[in-house]
Amino acid sequence: MPKEVGSFSWKELELGCALLEPGSAGQLKTGDWRSMRPVTDLEKCVKCARCYVFCPDMVYSQNEEGFYIQNYYYCKGCGICATECPADAITMVEEGD
Repeated sequence: MPKEVGSFSWKELELGCALLEPGSAGQLKTGDWRSMRPVTDLEKCVKCARCYVFCPDMVYSQNEEGFYIQNYYYCKGCGICATECPADAITMVEEGD
């Protein structure tokens, strides 16, 4: 019997398998895929929201101070946010550092 979506990690998926449940990506910890992660220097951040706008995985949300903060649970470490940041406030660092 197949496991329910959300009862396993992406690492347990078999090659070539398909997730048939629409909208189930939110139930999988896709942040485990990354080898690099974005780190924001809030001293440099100008709160322009470019990281939020350009993030393909919508991992950014605005905090009470107006900064856009990453949700590492879903961030895959693509680096688009760091590339698009006009203030160079986002740096990509190796996972685990």
